Amino acid sequence: MALVHVDVEPSQGPLPERVAAFVRAANERIDAFFEERWKDPIVAFVPSDLALTWRVLDAIGRAKLAPGPVFCEWGCGFAAVAGLAALAGFQACGIEIERPLLEQARRLAGDFELNVDLVHGNFVPDDAGELADCANEFSWLAEGGPDGHEALELDPDDFDVVFAYPWPGEEEVILRLFDAYAAEQALLVTFRGMEGLRVQRKVSAGRPASIPRFDSRPGRRGRNDPPRREQGAR
Repeated sequence: MALVHVDVEPSQGPLPERVAAFVRAANERIDAFFEERWKDPIVAFVPSDLALTWRVLDAIGRAKLAPGPVFCEWGCGFAAVAGLAALAGFQACGIEIERPLLEQARRLAGDFELNVDLVHGNFVPDDAGELADCANEFSWLAEGGPDGHEALELDPDDFDVVFAYPWPGEEEVILRLFDAYAAEQALLVTFRGMEGLRVQRKVSAGRPASIPRFDSRPGRRGRNDPPRREQGAR
């Protein structure tokens, strides 16, 4: 398998009112969380550019670039991106190893009445082995802990879109994990700080990417149509 770059032109114009309110609330709560825990920070938690991320997810949905509707945020923190995915019409879920962040994520999604399935666990599969090895001594990828995919009752290849914000030195690990476990034609969206977002598709080596037919508008469903559970069920 191989990962190929996908050109995505972010949506333009003002953010929809509900999206703007969600982005504003998420950023305010994240700032307050940082201030509250400045003596005891969760060092691996850094938020992405939420407005830009919305524009990219919205563009992916409008252009029908994903093979289906199932979205997962690996290491979701406040699950702000998973919330944006839900607002963009995806069936969104998130995996987070830090319980204080998971509590905040569930509260944010609940306050905006978003159906986002958020679970405690590790997004690195138990059998990843050397695929999860990172040469960077400052890597913050969690090891061990409960299997987040098992908690979701989904396998990594059930996801049509995966989002991650890797620390420097961790991106190659994320790419290896996605290439090894994701379904063919699935999209990987990564936030890269000042460089913005990158979108890649998993394809068979030497085979051009086919054109998916997923429509992310609310009410549209696709591919496996996994059962939805109420947010915060686990």
